[in-house]
Amino acid sequence: MTRAATAKLGAYTTLAGLGLVAALVLGRPELAAFAAPFAGLLVVGLSLTEAPRLDASFELDRERQLEGETVTAELELRSERPIARLELLLDLPSGLVSETPNPLLLGLGSHERRELEYTIRCVRWGAHLPGDLVLRAQDTLGLLVFEQRIERRRPIKVYPRGAALRKLLRPLETQAFAGNQVPRIRGEGIEFADLRPFVPGDRVRRVNWRATARRGEPWVNESHPERNSDVVIFLDTFAEARLRDASTLDQAVGAAGTLVSHYLREKDRVGLVAFGGILNWLTVSSGIVQLYRVLDSLLEAEIFLSYAWKDIDIVPVRTLPPHALVLALSPLLDERAVRALLDLRARGFDLAVVEVSPVPYAPPPEEGLDALAYRLWLLRREALRARYLRLGVPVVEWREGVPLQAALEEVRTFRRHARVMRV
Repeated sequence: MTRAATAKLGAYTTLAGLGLVAALVLGRPELAAFAAPFAGLLVVGLSLTEAPRLDASFELDRERQLEGETVTAELELRSERPIARLELLLDLPSGLVSETPNPLLLGLGSHERRELEYTIRCVRWGAHLPGDLVLRAQDTLGLLVFEQRIERRRPIKVYPRGAALRKLLRPLETQAFAGNQVPRIRGEGIEFADLRPFVPGDRVRRVNWRATARRGEPWVNESHPERNSDVVIFLDTFAEARLRDASTLDQAVGAAGTLVSHYLREKDRVGLVAFGGILNWLTVSSGIVQLYRVLDSLLEAEIFLSYAWKDIDIVPVRTLPPHALVLALSPLLDERAVRALLDLRARGFDLAVVEVSPVPYAPPPEEGLDALAYRLWLLRREALRARYLRLGVPVVEWREGVPLQAALEEVRTFRRHARVMRV
């Protein structure tokens, strides 16, 4: 609790002091009579003023929410002494906005409890700690103002809102675990593949009785097994392009959250590698627990400035399982991330790159050398994409406002044509 003088206290002190000094200098008692009420108010007000005793509690109705949704906060104020005028401010961190009027002006009686309810909208993903309260009260005569800051922080995790995806990008090879994918191989499953003649050892339940009756000899059904796949989301956190409140990192984190939720829904195993100034990784796994682990890791994604050279060798081997699809989300602004992706391709990984384009975040200059440098920068980016394509790596430029599904379809089209050319 801090105490400060108001403008009224300064004015009263000035008037009382000038009146008394003038009465002594000029010998005019009426000036002392003029200053006496102000001096009396100062004496009474300062001697009887007591600092308010306030306490508060702050709670949120949930600890997790999606970007753009609201949470309800319950605030309880308790005062041991009466307060005629109390200003209350709920100081929210960046990314949270109060839809309830904030600050508030209210009064509290002696030993009164007041419950307030706030509706808070989550406007940006991230891990936030709301609950800082700023209280300001004045004494009865308005001579002093008391300020107090109470910290009752409660954590809330705001996850990026995912986009709808009709079809996902599939790895070239599936794994041996059960899932929703139909591989090219044949085995035990429920997805019909073909018919073949009966051989000793085939199960009776696999006999196709219609084909057997038509051909006069036993025939059995062959099927495709149901397999899952391993997907590793490679998030580039070396550099970003930013324009006001939007950036390539925000766009990449939103896309990563969308991809992770959809792949896990298909019973695939998903891992994460955040490759940047600070390396963060999660080994591939499946289930709802893995979903929250990956989303919580995405909330910690930040750009850490680092000039140290890093390559793919610093990534633990177990985070990149064989036959996994490595889906990279990168603005391709840092040479270390570019080289790491090329190294992954050279080691035989199934790699696809979604370039989170920084072009919309860098408005073109109108004229002069800046315009020429801007054009050269665009040409360099085109040459970088052509370099990936020559190595057989599908790379697609994804700009803000374009659905993520469109970018995935471009990658799928490239892979399909590349497979036909190899055949």
